[in-house]
Amino acid sequence: MVTAETAVVLPVLLLVLAAVVAAVVVVGAQLRCVDAAREGARAAARGEDAATVQAMVAQVAPEGAATAVAVGGGEVRVTVRAEVTPLGPVRLEVGVGATAVARLEPGVAG
Repeated sequence: MVTAETAVVLPVLLLVLAAVVAAVVVVGAQLRCVDAAREGARAAARGEDAATVQAMVAQVAPEGAATAVAVGGGEVRVTVRAEVTPLGPVRLEVGVGATAVARLEPGVAG
């Protein structure tokens, strides 16, 4: 009797485990986007050029992330977006992204 119950429950447990692993991967990618956007906004607010900001963001962001830097109105806005495939070979893509805004430092031209 126990064997039949285990045979029924085991696939459900594997699906729950896969869902938990996928959630952890997506949340991790989201946090990397947040960190990358903040890092880029701080660098741009200090007056770093766009290429340097892009390079700094690329080091922190998930692989294949797209970055947009906009400066204007005394502030800088950095947006990082990425598509994450949390289950590897399963073609399920989840979009994650973050935007950070920072005021330009005194003496930095917009």
